[in-house]
Amino acid sequence: MLNRLKEKWKVNGWNLFLIITTFALGGSLCGYVGRMILSSCGIDKSFIYFGLYITIITALWPFSVLLVSIPLGQYLFFKNYIRRIINKIGRK
Repeated sequence: MLNRLKEKWKVNGWNLFLIITTFALGGSLCGYVGRMILSSCGIDKSFIYFGLYITIITALWPFSVLLVSIPLGQYLFFKNYIRRIINKIGRK
């Protein structure tokens, strides 16, 4: 599986490790910030909470991944990756 990702993204093993790490840290940061936003607004865990949480993390994910990618040296990869995602969404 990892070899297929390396071929698809045209990266070496070290960059693949940094990319996967960026995905993990960016997603964790996004979830943490989303929880902090909802708790600061005083919204308890209910149906509305989960709907807002999903909306917030969907909106924050690209920014948090780009933020984390800068110190890990993967900014260009993620800038292009997010651009491809936005282009695919725009076509549908």
